[in-house]
Amino acid sequence: MNSTSRFLLATCSLGSALIFSGCVSDGVRNPSGVPVTEMKADERGFVAGTGVESQDLVAVTDKMARSIIGIPEIAQASATPRIVIEPVVNNTRFPINKDIFLTRIRTQLNEKAMGKVRFVDREIMKTLERERDLKRSGQVTASADPHVVEFRGADYFLTGKLDGMTTRTSAGTSDYVLYSFRLVDARTSEIVWESSAEIKKQGLEDAAYR
Repeated sequence: MNSTSRFLLATCSLGSALIFSGCVSDGVRNPSGVPVTEMKADERGFVAGTGVESQDLVAVTDKMARSIIGIPEIAQASATPRIVIEPVVNNTRFPINKDIFLTRIRTQLNEKAMGKVRFVDREIMKTLERERDLKRSGQVTASADPHVVEFRGADYFLTGKLDGMTTRTSAGTSDYVLYSFRLVDARTSEIVWESSAEIKKQGLEDAAYR
């Protein structure tokens, strides 16, 4: 075997070794060498922008849940009030999942309010109606009277709104966000509770939100 043949054989063998070693790699590594960092939801991370982030969500919803449970209409109610959640209006420039705010307020109250308030689930009304019809027709049974199916009405509606102002200059970006929430009496349309939180951030670079 001449020198040229030996060179080609060595090159092919090296290439095969590289290919197979790539196939059995233990995973893709971050090219920057920075591993994933696990953080608490209320912590501000190093990947941050001037918009709505998890620490804002936690702070705002904790405040709202504590405030709601303390109002006389809830704390001193003779019967457990029923609340229906209405969609949040997002007037900011950030295309975020706006309804996550009310979802967290609801879960906080369900977890910590000790039964002082109940939420009526309107998201699965079609499923509830189908189940009611099955019980009334006798196709399925329930531990309670299958012919008595009651859907609770709302005592209050909980909704909110996110409003924002943005300023951009050569020095960077500034964002102000006002988070406002209100509880409306379903019978009288009166606002029995309202609270807000406001956050302002500035940064050199903008971030993409989704």
